[in-house]
Amino acid sequence: MAEDATGTRPPSAIVEGELAGEIRGAFGTVRQHDVRERRSWRVRLLTLLAIMGPGLIVMIGDNDAGGVSTYAQAGQNFGYSLLWTLPLLVPVLVVNQEMVVRLGAVTGVGHARLINERFGKFWGAFSVGDLFVLNFLTIATEFIGVSLSLGYFGVSKDLSVPIAAVLLVAMTATGSFRRWERFMFVFVFANFLVIPLAVFSHPHAAPFLHGLLVPSVQGGLSSTALLLVIAIVGTTVAPWQLFFQQSNIIDKGIGPRWVGYERVDTVLGSIVTVVAAALIVAVTAAAFAHTPLAGQFHDARSVAQGLDRYVGNAAGALFAVVLLNASIIGAAAVTLSTSYAFGDMFGTQHSLDRSWREAKSFYGVFCAMVVLAAGVVLVPGAPLGLITTGVQALAGVLLPSATVFLLLLCNDREVLGPWVNRLWLNVVATVIVSVLLALSLALMVTTLFPGIDVHGLLIGLAGLLGASYVAGAVAVVRARSRRPAMVPLTAQRASWRMPALNLLNRPTWSRGRLVGMYALRGYLVLAVVLLLVKAVQLGVHG
Repeated sequence: MAEDATGTRPPSAIVEGELAGEIRGAFGTVRQHDVRERRSWRVRLLTLLAIMGPGLIVMIGDNDAGGVSTYAQAGQNFGYSLLWTLPLLVPVLVVNQEMVVRLGAVTGVGHARLINERFGKFWGAFSVGDLFVLNFLTIATEFIGVSLSLGYFGVSKDLSVPIAAVLLVAMTATGSFRRWERFMFVFVFANFLVIPLAVFSHPHAAPFLHGLLVPSVQGGLSSTALLLVIAIVGTTVAPWQLFFQQSNIIDKGIGPRWVGYERVDTVLGSIVTVVAAALIVAVTAAAFAHTPLAGQFHDARSVAQGLDRYVGNAAGALFAVVLLNASIIGAAAVTLSTSYAFGDMFGTQHSLDRSWREAKSFYGVFCAMVVLAAGVVLVPGAPLGLITTGVQALAGVLLPSATVFLLLLCNDREVLGPWVNRLWLNVVATVIVSVLLALSLALMVTTLFPGIDVHGLLIGLAGLLGASYVAGAVAVVRARSRRPAMVPLTAQRASWRMPALNLLNRPTWSRGRLVGMYALRGYLVLAVVLLLVKAVQLGVHG
């Protein structure tokens, strides 16, 4: 942390003994006073192994039950044609999660608390309220995945769902971050079962590469296809990831010195996630092409049964195991992000290194979310496949608001000092937010006007985005020409820490920014309502 004008150091927000302590990872330890240079590749690799975890877990956790179901639906209903959406999501994943890496390592404060303290309780409640609702629904989809996967093997959901709930609590409430992380890596490694699954299904290389590189939609653009594209975005890049990784980095004790290693962890996780997603799409596209099941997705268990019928017993069983694994790691990560956010908002202990006695509310929230979400799944007659797709689409609709708060925090010099975003990163993040808003707007318009030409609508929205980018670029150039040159602070990074939050001046929003934020909030409420209307229409008409 840099000195102030008086030559003294203001108190840091980072708690001594937590972030300042040693890093005890699943595969190694970085000692508290280890300040040596990492010169050899061997030492760098050992350091990476000790630090690695938050990035891989958040990314693999995002390939959860909803993700597996959504990717399987994309392949079964649209063949290889939607594969092109997945490579485009790698930079989205990396950009969003790299920003929370810096926030966590430099501030030592969770994402929910930063929003609450910097922007006020109203916006804090807006952001965290959305998170709690979305997380609860997402956790329910994880238990849907458990019931469908074990249902394939003949296990009743009345037995499988409660057992999974007990397993989740037992893995999390050990009082040891290292022990929890080792549990998570079991599920991370099990994620690679998609490779033999793909081998069994024999996807064809030519249509696979064409689907990756050439944007298209089999059967033409429609509101249903658009809903699935938004669901793919929502299941691959979700708001809970921001809250989870930032708090998990803090919990593990990763400080600014180790940001580079955590970036590598995050990039590796994003690549593994997208490759696994592409393989699942390819599996169902290859397996169901030219069969009566093509275009007839119902739910994930029917996918496993179809693979059993058209590919073989091993393929059906492997898909069910992949779904079960995704459900467990997804539920663990999403529920934990909720507990972290609750601790941030109410100032209670929230660390995996705390015992039940020390962090009653932390583990209590975890247990409550698990029990309530599991209870929803046990309701008879629920349309599980439709619920899963709807929740992923909801995540895609709500992602822009989460990214906007992330951008505001990462441009706040009081919070990040020399670690604030560079211009190019702000440009990329702005493009991401605008494209997501355009997709949700397209879904809203097609829901209100089902007969509209979706292709023409998207071309029109693309034109509006292009015009807005040109206007934005002109405004940025003019603003930068009037602004005094900033002295580069890169050299201060190693020693800079965010001061205690109560010492920071709260940012003042211009009237234009305030109006824009309220407009975004109103738009998202309307978009969520129309998403529900679309989900009901699909449920009624199929």
